[in-house]
Amino acid sequence: MNRADLTEKLLDIKREKGWTWKYICEQIGGMSPVMITGGVLGQQKMTKPMAAAAAKLFGLSKSEQTLLNEVPMRGTGTSMPPTDPLIYRFYELVMVNGPAWKALIEEEFGDGIMSAIDFDMTIDRQPDPKGDRVKIAMTGKFLPFKYYGATGNALAYGLKED
Repeated sequence: MNRADLTEKLLDIKREKGWTWKYICEQIGGMSPVMITGGVLGQQKMTKPMAAAAAKLFGLSKSEQTLLNEVPMRGTGTSMPPTDPLIYRFYELVMVNGPAWKALIEEEFGDGIMSAIDFDMTIDRQPDPKGDRVKIAMTGKFLPFKYYGATGNALAYGLKED
């Protein structure tokens, strides 16, 4: 079995049982709902205890449990540009606002990036009389670029200069 087949199996079981993502995340535990859902969808690696909890929940074999603990090929299954309207909106957000985010982050922190590895995200419903809103909060560690071969007064890292 490959990871895509396992993902389809897990989604079939989810549908058959009528489980919500909230229920699945509560049963597996150990990380944020975004990470757990990503693990079920084949985009994140589950820890061994999480994979064991998922295997128990979904009634998986030992090899399927082990597959949940393997590092996945992240990003597979999503065409570029994305065609799903909801995923496309995130792509659009980055295309339109990305240059401003980059400029503001670099002005505040210096020359570097926001980590997508040392990163967390929350998704909440924000009630609004005009229609509920999706509230997404993301935090990622700032990773300054390293200037290899820097000597003398040259900065070794792209931290904000005074």
